[in-house]
Amino acid sequence: MRRTPYVTYALIAANVVVFLFTPGIAGSVAGQSDLAQLCHLQAFLDHYAAVPRELIHDQLPRLVPTGAVGVGPHGPGCVVATPEYQKSPPASVFTAMFLHGSWLHLLGNMLFLLIFGNNIEDRLGHVRFTLFYLVCGYAAAYGFALANSDSGDPLIGASGAIAGVLGAYLVLYPRVRVWVLVPFLIFLPLRLPAWIVLGFWFVLQAAYSSGQGVSSAGSVAYMAHVVGFLVGMVIAWPLRAGTPRPPEPQGLLFGRRARPGW
Repeated sequence: MRRTPYVTYALIAANVVVFLFTPGIAGSVAGQSDLAQLCHLQAFLDHYAAVPRELIHDQLPRLVPTGAVGVGPHGPGCVVATPEYQKSPPASVFTAMFLHGSWLHLLGNMLFLLIFGNNIEDRLGHVRFTLFYLVCGYAAAYGFALANSDSGDPLIGASGAIAGVLGAYLVLYPRVRVWVLVPFLIFLPLRLPAWIVLGFWFVLQAAYSSGQGVSSAGSVAYMAHVVGFLVGMVIAWPLRAGTPRPPEPQGLLFGRRARPGW
């Protein structure tokens, strides 16, 4: 790696800061969410998360949670009212890329970004990597929205953009070996070629997006992962011929070899 991955570090820092300052998230992280925190969080997500129905049909809700708690005929609940803000569905895709619902969601995404983002940023340069990340994130969100055009559930997370990074890594560095933990009675650390690790990851996402191997898609937007990954591959494809193998420094850091002193 020749360039310091400033954009990768900045993205990780921004995601962590946004997560820490997301209203209502502290209680949910500690497992002690009360109704007020949940209402506050729901209002925040309705404002800043991407919603498939809004992206495809530009249908903004007439009533949204205000963040306040009220008592209705069926007991306490979140108060809804006419929104006091103007929401831009395309802009919500950008803000949604920095929102996460749990520490596990956040740390998983940031770990993948740290492991694979540095070499892609090195290959593309800081500005082009930033644009690449955003394009993959937008493509993933709209791809998921097209497949779920009537859904009103909020879509959050950097997974789609990071899936694009993984797709580019598979194209540019397929033979680079990465450390992974393979469950076989116990978790065994194995150093495998990237094409095996990322190829297997993509196959799983594609299977899950079609409903195979899971009872339901649940809260994970597998289709966004698939679309982001494919878009990343397509963008990186023309760069294959001129891409040198990344250096192999000494030491280990997060599944790959790291420079001495890290």
